[in-house]
Amino acid sequence: MILKRHLTAQLHKWKNKSNRKPLIVRGARQVGKTTLINEFSKTYKNRLYLNLEKKADSQYFDQTDNVNTIIEALFISNNIISKDISNTVLFIDEIQEQPKAIQLLRYFYEEAPELHVIAAGSLLEFALKNVKSFPVGRVEFLYLYPFNFIEYLEAIGHSTGIEQLNNIPINKVAHKTLLDLFNKYTIIGGMPEILSQFSKSKSVVDLSSIYESIWSSYISDSEKYTTNTTAKNVIKHIMSSAAYVVDERIKFQNFGNSNYRSREVGEAMRNLHQAKVIQLIYPTTVTEPPIIPDLKKSPRLQFLDTGILNHLLGIRAEMLVLEDLSQSYKGAIIPHMITQELISIQSNKPESPNFWVREKKQASSEVDLVFAMDGKVIPIEIKSGSTGSLKSLHQFIERTNHPYAIRIFAGEFSIQETKTPNGTPYLLMNLPYYLGTLIPKYITYFMKNHQLL
Repeated sequence: MILKRHLTAQLHKWKNKSNRKPLIVRGARQVGKTTLINEFSKTYKNRLYLNLEKKADSQYFDQTDNVNTIIEALFISNNIISKDISNTVLFIDEIQEQPKAIQLLRYFYEEAPELHVIAAGSLLEFALKNVKSFPVGRVEFLYLYPFNFIEYLEAIGHSTGIEQLNNIPINKVAHKTLLDLFNKYTIIGGMPEILSQFSKSKSVVDLSSIYESIWSSYISDSEKYTTNTTAKNVIKHIMSSAAYVVDERIKFQNFGNSNYRSREVGEAMRNLHQAKVIQLIYPTTVTEPPIIPDLKKSPRLQFLDTGILNHLLGIRAEMLVLEDLSQSYKGAIIPHMITQELISIQSNKPESPNFWVREKKQASSEVDLVFAMDGKVIPIEIKSGSTGSLKSLHQFIERTNHPYAIRIFAGEFSIQETKTPNGTPYLLMNLPYYLGTLIPKYITYFMKNHQLL
């Protein structure tokens, strides 16, 4: 299986910077951080690898605060001559296990800038609580998520699918092939271990034990998020019940038919959000930039990976026979996947997408997603067919400062000029599901090439 990730290009840019800082690659467990960096490390003459879960590797940071002494010891033990330092990468894996190592990244930058230093870790937000002095301004960050659709096509070696996605707008003759590929991807998700097994067996049935293992490891990790028994129990309750409310906005109080209070559930949810296991997606009420989430309103839940969600819901088998996956689990799976696609391209900052609401007693409106670009907030509705109600999108268009809107559905790409029921003209770009990762590029194309007459 090809393990090409879009973050690889970002790593090469980092490598070639004149003022390069130590880099921390962040992300949930088992999304492929170690594999990505190990592959990238092969572009160097020399590679130094430390796994701080191992005592023998962690001891380098226990024995001294002097980074030059640490570097000298590593070079000697790996039989590397000092003059090769500029063509050497030091990869510090599981850095969250050694808060002191995080603190010393500052001195790698200040005292040994010629050495390329990359660290990887999960649960870093919790480890940072034990860091006496975080190296603010002395490190850079990149964020890695499960494979998105384009990376999935790379992984299974579908070069013609990737070639077709490079055409903007998409060629209609590729529609059925890409839609079928996207459906399979939506069913299994983007976790690296899942894709590796699927590439060998081609069977969805063989994946259940891997999903279970991944999710069990996240539950075990929950003990690291908390400091007392009640908090651990709240997190475990959330992780056992959250999948069943993914189709609705949630309340913290009594979440999942429990007796837990809002404060307890809210704290546990924020911990899971920081760990990237289950994220809180908040609404906004604005129709012009900047998009400001309203943290007082009820959020939606977003799992790290749609394949894991499908497993928890037990719906993968029935999804195999559906022509349009927007019919799956109360219509929640496709919006969940499109949201996952948008999250996957946020490699430089850990921002979650937002949806739009207008809450009135008689007539509430809700648009599935909004995306800010070039001084505009673009509404994105996710629908099952070429027809259907766009009432909420119309409410948004009548309140914003531009005529651009997007519908994501199972049909073919098109752009049409239309009007709201009140007569406001606007342009609607219809995008098939498989273009979710490319939404920013299509918005650029849309606004550059189409204007209201």
